[in-house]
Amino acid sequence: MVSSVTGYTDTRNRAWTNEGYDGVVLLTVGNYQGSGALLYGGRAVLTAAHLFEDGVNSAQVTFQTATGTQTLASSKVWIHPAYDAVNTNNDLAIVWLTDQAPAAANRYDLYRSSDEVGQTMTLVGYGLPGTGATGTLTNYGGAPIRQKASNTFDSDVGRLTTVYGNDLSWAPQAGTQLLADFDNGRSTNDALGRLLGLSNTGLGSNEGIITPGDSGGPAFIAGKVAGVASYITSLSTSTTHPDIDNQINSSYGEIAAWQRVSAYQQVIDQTLRANQPGAPTRADQVQSHIIEGDSGLSLGYFWISLPFGRPNPSQPLSVTYATRDGTAKSGEDYLASSGTLVFYPGEDHVALPVEVIGDTTPEQDEYFFLDVTSQGNGSISPITLSAIRIIVNDDVLA
Repeated sequence: MVSSVTGYTDTRNRAWTNEGYDGVVLLTVGNYQGSGALLYGGRAVLTAAHLFEDGVNSAQVTFQTATGTQTLASSKVWIHPAYDAVNTNNDLAIVWLTDQAPAAANRYDLYRSSDEVGQTMTLVGYGLPGTGATGTLTNYGGAPIRQKASNTFDSDVGRLTTVYGNDLSWAPQAGTQLLADFDNGRSTNDALGRLLGLSNTGLGSNEGIITPGDSGGPAFIAGKVAGVASYITSLSTSTTHPDIDNQINSSYGEIAAWQRVSAYQQVIDQTLRANQPGAPTRADQVQSHIIEGDSGLSLGYFWISLPFGRPNPSQPLSVTYATRDGTAKSGEDYLASSGTLVFYPGEDHVALPVEVIGDTTPEQDEYFFLDVTSQGNGSISPITLSAIRIIVNDDVLA
């Protein structure tokens, strides 16, 4: 849940199934609970590193979808190698599942542009309920509920360090965290307005902020993961006290921070690529025919390589990709996937996974496509290349 303007019983705050949030999961890590977001490929959940501070290196991951509730165990946990618990820098982790996530769970791409500041985002998680007027309900004893709210990314954390520097009790890294405050429409409690001159009195009844249990939960822009919930703080000066109660309890006037996904996209992408189960490491290992299976999901791979020299080998190069139906239909025979694929310096290929749905229905072999489009430049128009994969029926035809 999140702390919102109205109480958690207000259905406007509920992240219902089939609303695009079924890939936001509840993580149980030892005695703690957090949140996370399922990424494309269906095996990896992006979350916060501080959930694993007590040395626990496993998690239970619970999905709530239109088909019911399912809990999967983790097979391993990756913690950002530069995670700094003292200053909450590089607060990122990836939880790998023992099996493919439920087919009904949404998969998400990363938000890759660095234009997040000033944009409205949607935060989703399983944290404690609460309201801006009273803070979190610390005595809440009900089952975790997936809640949502909106807010605006007001600033990169670097602006805070520039203004206050050593007066802060921690040392966040500029460019790697996004800040939003919890506004109630009054300039008196507009924390970043009063502290940094970033006047914005909020989104009215849609406004919200993270609470304990939302750690690791996503902040979405345009349906993509732009931030990973990290911490909340109450800041004041000798003359400025925006927090309505001067307690760190997710009430009006407090400030929350999300790890900035666009700043970490390379380490996230390359960690995913290095750990995808059964991923080919050479082009000749790629299977053009994928056995359907009788149930669940299996992975097929496309090998995407650069057919031309890089104009600048030291700079990333991006293409967009999207699956496309042939005789195989998305949602019935495979899970649709689309997004941006980045070739980082030193990379000339990527093995891209697509999930195939197994069943016991006798049918003909079916096929689907992957379209990859270059972004072009001022002198070259975008070019689209397509590849095909055949899903091999393994059920007996009458």
